[in-house]
Amino acid sequence: MNGDEVRAKVWLITGAGRGIGRALAEAVLVTGDHVVATVRRADALDDLVAAHPDRLLPMILDVRDRERSIAVIDEAVHRFGRLDVLVNNAGYGLVGAAEEVSEAEARAILDTNFLGALWTTQAALAHMRAQGDGHIVQISTVGGVGAMAFLGMYNAGKWALEGFSEALAAEVAPFGVKVTIAELDGFATDWGSASMQFAEPLRAYDDGRLAVLGTADVPWDTTAADDSTEAPPRVAAEAIVAHVRSGDDRLRLLVGENSPTYVALALDARRRDYGRDPRFTWPA
Repeated sequence: MNGDEVRAKVWLITGAGRGIGRALAEAVLVTGDHVVATVRRADALDDLVAAHPDRLLPMILDVRDRERSIAVIDEAVHRFGRLDVLVNNAGYGLVGAAEEVSEAEARAILDTNFLGALWTTQAALAHMRAQGDGHIVQISTVGGVGAMAFLGMYNAGKWALEGFSEALAAEVAPFGVKVTIAELDGFATDWGSASMQFAEPLRAYDDGRLAVLGTADVPWDTTAADDSTEAPPRVAAEAIVAHVRSGDDRLRLLVGENSPTYVALALDARRRDYGRDPRFTWPA
């Protein structure tokens, strides 16, 4: 084996306090790699730190703060000597029709779900270019390919994330840096409950909400017990870790049992729309 094969990698995972982010931290630690885990609450990972005191470094970060993002990544490199993998996972959902969403709500979700990933990516690239290698994983969703009524601002952030990441992949490939957009379907996290935010509803949209979301009442009860039949977040985490370790260089990674179906439906709808223009033909 050469040195790269035996050297433990250093991962930085944003939004690692719960859900997919925490599951990722756990999955990476199982491999023997090091993890810098950014959280919003200082004690969020105390149990994992106790179990892995030398390989897990939790750090407080609000990804909307560009200067703090730079400082956290610089500190991670100072602590472990390098940064091999950045996972931009921090984010949340917002239920609201376009007419319902306030300026503050729209700016806040885009600041977190899109610009937050841009700031950490910029900070990481300064180190990855110097190393001549690295891997940036953007946690997206099937909602980054298609869109769903009443989740438009969430979709907008993920579409922006995917757009800049596709361009990014071409920009950084000459420096040995890979980019992966992980398109997840639903997993059993608190994304749709405790982490969900809601715009002030307009009654005119009640029928639409009922048809799409199954209820006209928002916000819904975010404290109800989770009876989800979706796969646990460790399934997504293990798939992402396996992808990074495999050396696979595809840009888009489908994660979850139903993600291929959702993406196919979204792309088919777009293709049929374009197909109404007689000039449009699908490449051979």
